[in-house]
Amino acid sequence: MMRMRIDSPEAYFESLRGLERRIYVMGERVENPVDHPMIRPSMNAVAETYDLGQEPEAEELLFVKSHLTGERVSRFTHIHQSTEDLVNKVLMQRLLGRRTSTCFQRCVGMDGINALYSVTYECDQACGTEYHDRLKEYIRYIQSENLVVDGAMTDVKGDRSLRPADQADPDMFVRVVERRSDGIVVRGAKAHQTGSINSHEILVMPTTAMRENEADYAVSFAVPADAEGITFILGRQPSDTRKLEGSPLDVGNPRYGSQEALVVFDDVFVPWERVFMCGEHEQSGKVVERFAAYHRQSYGGCKVGVGDVLVGAAQLAAFYAGVDRVSHVRDKITEMIHLNETLFSCGIACSARGEATPSGCYLVDVLLANICKHNVTRFPFEISRLLQDIAGGLVVTMPSQKDFENPEVAPYLEKYLKGSADIPTLDRVKVLKFIENMTMGCGAAAYLTESVHGAGSPQAQRIMIYRLADLEEKVKYVKRLADID
Repeated sequence: MMRMRIDSPEAYFESLRGLERRIYVMGERVENPVDHPMIRPSMNAVAETYDLGQEPEAEELLFVKSHLTGERVSRFTHIHQSTEDLVNKVLMQRLLGRRTSTCFQRCVGMDGINALYSVTYECDQACGTEYHDRLKEYIRYIQSENLVVDGAMTDVKGDRSLRPADQADPDMFVRVVERRSDGIVVRGAKAHQTGSINSHEILVMPTTAMRENEADYAVSFAVPADAEGITFILGRQPSDTRKLEGSPLDVGNPRYGSQEALVVFDDVFVPWERVFMCGEHEQSGKVVERFAAYHRQSYGGCKVGVGDVLVGAAQLAAFYAGVDRVSHVRDKITEMIHLNETLFSCGIACSARGEATPSGCYLVDVLLANICKHNVTRFPFEISRLLQDIAGGLVVTMPSQKDFENPEVAPYLEKYLKGSADIPTLDRVKVLKFIENMTMGCGAAAYLTESVHGAGSPQAQRIMIYRLADLEEKVKYVKRLADID
């Protein structure tokens, strides 16, 4: 475990060097993930959460006073105490999305501790447990050390037509396999774990509402990322091996990136003080729904920040090609702005209409949070389509950096790939390579695929929207106006 507060990007990198973990990348075990070219860009994105940068508002957004200790802590480790906290969370995420144009990987852990904060309080009231005080002590720990927490909810699920207890292999959902006097032993795997290799802690939550015969699956706990029995297997992304070629131009966004991994728990021991649910199946659904609400709110910030960058890329590509004043190009950029700000409006709306839970933690308006995320499953794809439309076919037919470095063909590329006469050809190439990355390369994994499946699939939001819309009340409006008994 960490024992030194992390207060800078450099300290963050060093903290990861101190973790001994089982990490596999493309079939090989990696002893030094910090300097691995396929992982380091994603670590750089996380490191931005430790840097105030140049924005005057960054101090207020990235840091906040802890209600537990009174100390200044990272907002990523904070429990929301007001609607202002909820709004500032979205503003922080937009700021970091603009900086990195990717996922900065700390939001799932933040949303996880906030969901568990209210649920453990209510679980203690209903079941006589002691989870809430344990969780508060854990939050004090991650706040004092400023740790990155990987929120782990998505199980591998096996046969989707079967419940957790009905699977042929019982390990398709993370479960308790042994209860001991000093703790529990868990087994299973969590999939699509964004930033897990870049995290100090793993916070596990149930992935669905469990039934009485599924009590072993109604489990929530936290373990250090280097706990014995944990294995990380890095997931592939489109064009990810370009990072191994030493050609930053071909990567498109060479400094920043995101990553996901399959995280395997092979009989991992968890002491009782780090267990926040164990068998309380009737409480498990609350964790899922509240986490989902917080995380669906998050997408109204982070994806909007990335969208800001893509609007800028569209404007720059149009300018470099000499078409920035053409009416239909301006109209397309205007539509990109409209879609992006609509997402932001949803994120702010569900935050501003948040309310306090019995625990004192503030929860977003759940219906509006689902509306926000459902729009995110659509609008980024249209933003990307418009961006590709403006950028043109060179986005997918551009020669490589090595061609630009070859003295025999480089003059041809300099001459024939030029846009506006006063713009260096390489500048135009850089923005087009960036657009390629963001709309179909590694960047698309964080911006597009994550927009669909992160925080739940579109159907998950539609189910919640229908459930929360209060149709009976809306029917009453019609009957009153139409004078129907």
